[in-house]
Amino acid sequence: MRNFQRLGCALVVAFIPVGFLQAGTVHGTVKNGTTGKPGAGVEVILIQLQGGMQPVANSKADAQGQFTFDNPSLGTQPMLIRAVFHGVNFHQPVPPGKTDVEVEVFDPTQDPKTVAIPAHIVIVQPNGSTLIVGEEYSVLNNSNPKQAYFRADGNFEFALPEKAQLQQTAAWGPSGMPVVQATIDKPKNHYAVAFAFRPGESGVRYSYELPYTGNTATVKLPTLYPGAKLIVLAAPTVQITGEGLQPGGQEQGMTVYGRDSLLGNDLFTVNVSGTAPPPSAQGDSNGGASGQDQQGGGVVASPVTVTQIPGRLDVLKWPLVAGFVGLFALGAILLARKPVVAVAGGAVYDGANASTSAKKKNNSTKTAASGPSAGNLADVNAAVSNSLDSLKDQIFRLELRRQAGTISEQEYAQERARTEKVLRDLVRG
Repeated sequence: MRNFQRLGCALVVAFIPVGFLQAGTVHGTVKNGTTGKPGAGVEVILIQLQGGMQPVANSKADAQGQFTFDNPSLGTQPMLIRAVFHGVNFHQPVPPGKTDVEVEVFDPTQDPKTVAIPAHIVIVQPNGSTLIVGEEYSVLNNSNPKQAYFRADGNFEFALPEKAQLQQTAAWGPSGMPVVQATIDKPKNHYAVAFAFRPGESGVRYSYELPYTGNTATVKLPTLYPGAKLIVLAAPTVQITGEGLQPGGQEQGMTVYGRDSLLGNDLFTVNVSGTAPPPSAQGDSNGGASGQDQQGGGVVASPVTVTQIPGRLDVLKWPLVAGFVGLFALGAILLARKPVVAVAGGAVYDGANASTSAKKKNNSTKTAASGPSAGNLADVNAAVSNSLDSLKDQIFRLELRRQAGTISEQEYAQERARTEKVLRDLVRG
C-alpha cells in the first residue's frame, strides 16, 4: 500500500508543469559604468511588461553589486529590471531564456555639452484629411569619463508646428527599446522629456497630426538644434519640397530627401502634397518594440511611465523594413525545421503554426497540451511577437542611421550581423 501511495505521489508530481514547481530565476549584477566598480546598495526592481508594467519584486544589490530574482514569469515572457541610481532610472531587459544580466548605471550630469544632436529625421504619411508626421532625433553621448545626461525638469526639448496635435513621445538608449515618455509642457508649443541619455547613441521620437486639406500641407518645422543633418522620408506618391532639400533616391520603398545641416532656433518649411496608401492592418496590429537595453528617467512630479510603445509609427517604418523580409523568411524556415520548441516554464511553442500543428497531433498529445502548461502558450506567442517587433524597430533605425551618416559602413555591417544573430537565437528558442 505504501509503495502504491509513493507511486501515486510520483505520478502526480511528474504531471505538474515545471513552471508550477519552481519559479524562473535571474541573477544580475549592477555595475557603475562611470567608475567601473560594482553598484553596491543600488535598488533594483523586477518589472513585468505584460499586463501594464507592474513591479513584481524589489531588492538591493549586495557589496559586489549582485542580486537575484525568482518569479514564475521569468523565462516565459519579457521582463525588465530597473536600477534606481541617484534618483535616475536605468533599465535592462530580461528576454525569455536569459538567466544572467548586467545592469549598467552611470553618474548623472546636468551639463548639456555631454550630448550632441547629429541627425534629425522626419517621416510624413498622408492619411485622408490628416497628415501624420514622425520626427526622430539621434542623441550622441561621448562623455569621458562616462556619464548619463539627465535633468528632472527636462533635458531634451522639442517644439511642434502650429495646429499640430501631439500623439506620443518615446525615447530609447544605445540598444534600442523605445519606451513612452511623459512630456513636460513648456511655453509656445514646446515640450520636454526627462530621460537619462547614457554613453553611446540614443534617440527621441515623437509623432503628431496636422490638417491635410486638399491633400496638401505646409509644415513649418521648429529647429532647436543647429548643425543636425536633416532627412525627410515619404512615399514615392508624395511630393516633398523645401529650401536646400535634395532628393537622394529611394530606400526600401520610400523617397529620401536630405540637407546637410539646419540653423538653430529657426523654422524650416517643408511643402507636402499628394496621397499615399493607407496604413496597413499589419502595421497597425504590431505593438511596440521591447526586449532591448533601455534606461529611463523621471519627471519632477512622478517617474516616466515605461510602457511598450504602441505602433503609431509602425505604418511609417514598414516600407523601410520591406527589404528585410528575407531575414524573417529565414526565421520561418528555421521554425519549420524545428516544429516544437520547449520554452522555460513548461510552455510549448509550435514555431510553424501552433493551432494547425495541434490539430495534427494524436489524442495523447492533445491531452498533454490541454494541461496547465498549455496555458502559457499565449505568453510565449506574445514574447516571440515582441522580440520580432524589436528586431523590426532596430532594423528601421539602423537604416535611418546609415542614411543620416551617423554610422560607418563597418559599424552598419556589425550591427546588421548582430541583428541576424539575435533572430537566429530567437527562432531556435
